[in-house]
Amino acid sequence: MTAISPPTHGCTSVAPTPSAIVTLKGAEAHDQVMESPRVADESVLVSRSVRLETGVASFRTLLNAMEHPRTVWTAPEEANVIAGGAAATLTADGPERFDRIREAAQSLFASGDVHAGTEAACPRLFGGFSFHSKGRSPATGTPQSEDSPGEGGEGADDSAWAGFPDARFVFPRVQVTQTEDGPWLTVNAVGPDASVDSVVATLAAERDRLTGLPATEPALPRPGIADQRRTTTRAAWRDVVTTATDRVDDGTLQKVVLAQALELDLGSDLAVHDILDRLGEKYPDCTRFLVEPETTQGAFFGATPERLVSLRGRTVETGALAGTTGRGETPAEDEWLAAELLDDDKNVHEHELVAETIREQLAPFAASVSVGERGIKRLATVQHLYTPITAELAEDTHVLDVAEALHPTPAVGGLPPDRALETIRETEPFDRGWYAAPVGWIDAAGNGTFAVGLRSAVARSRQATLFAGVGIVGDSGPDAEWDEVELKFRPILDELES
Repeated sequence: MTAISPPTHGCTSVAPTPSAIVTLKGAEAHDQVMESPRVADESVLVSRSVRLETGVASFRTLLNAMEHPRTVWTAPEEANVIAGGAAATLTADGPERFDRIREAAQSLFASGDVHAGTEAACPRLFGGFSFHSKGRSPATGTPQSEDSPGEGGEGADDSAWAGFPDARFVFPRVQVTQTEDGPWLTVNAVGPDASVDSVVATLAAERDRLTGLPATEPALPRPGIADQRRTTTRAAWRDVVTTATDRVDDGTLQKVVLAQALELDLGSDLAVHDILDRLGEKYPDCTRFLVEPETTQGAFFGATPERLVSLRGRTVETGALAGTTGRGETPAEDEWLAAELLDDDKNVHEHELVAETIREQLAPFAASVSVGERGIKRLATVQHLYTPITAELAEDTHVLDVAEALHPTPAVGGLPPDRALETIRETEPFDRGWYAAPVGWIDAAGNGTFAVGLRSAVARSRQATLFAGVGIVGDSGPDAEWDEVELKFRPILDELES
């Protein structure tokens, strides 16, 4: 076996935080943790990377070869990541979940002995958050009842979201990062017994294993749908939309995003690697993601068009995505639909509420905020109004602080936030879980990217639940909004139907 001596890259870390909590792989419960994981002068995080000169197998073959829990992150203008295993897992519940994850991440990264040949191969944590925190709603701190459908914790339940706490991030054991210069393999280890020798040996073994995979494998047939159940009937939908528009008319709300869930019984087991592969071909401008829990069989995955925040240094990139229409059968019809959307009072009003609120949410952090020109973002089945928004921060800020301030944007929650979230909890007969919540990655410097978990599904074995939502304002009509929900189900539904 050829020895590996990867080049060094400076992966920036931050000072450890004494109160941070890291759950190591192998812990059986959340209270089995290690506090402040720096032990004297001994590092407990070891990371090594090497370029894969011979390349790697196809996306679906590589993902299928990874150990569970698997991770996928492919975003426009970013290095694509496929990872497997968990060297460490960070979890948190409750209204302080963003702070707790940030502190745990800072402590973990500060303990590191890291050598990487490129910045893209530096250690990263991948994961996300639930839409509602356990016991309290986001942003407002409003208490929720124990049986509130907005709760997103693990609990002792058999629901679709079992295994998904309020916040969970994985430090992968094995990670393949596809950069412009080719693929890089990273191996990470965490714990008092982690050593450079063992990580280098694993790096060599994984390199041989992954480069020895076949270039591609036959795709499995789509599973097909044996049965499906809409959690909201058409009559109930008319009632909840009417309730929402009445609240807009009387000034209680400006906007609220109401969602539906579609529960599916599949004809065969779900092959997530095949679905994500097809979604990548069909939606190249969307962010594909995969999050798998360690303790249960399941997956949360999707191809979302919406980025919550991207932070590099002090530069923030985000955008307002709200207002939807379909795609045309011909180029001329497509252009006509786009022009109608740009000129539609209801959709433009809804969109402007989102853009202005994001600008206001960024203002406390920013030295400057720039709102671009409103335009059209086209996807395979729909097209949206989209406005790019950038900001320069006044001081160094962790991406999780910005993500917490932005979540939930009015594109997935509403205005005012407390009244909108109250309406969501009252009217949605299902648990949003991680749907419409931040999913993404963070690094040692506090940089990162988070998307909004849309066009998504949570699945286990032969069951899958799809989610889709629409913005309700004063002149929203129940039938038109129902049709829009169906459009937004299509990206995932199309990949499941045989």
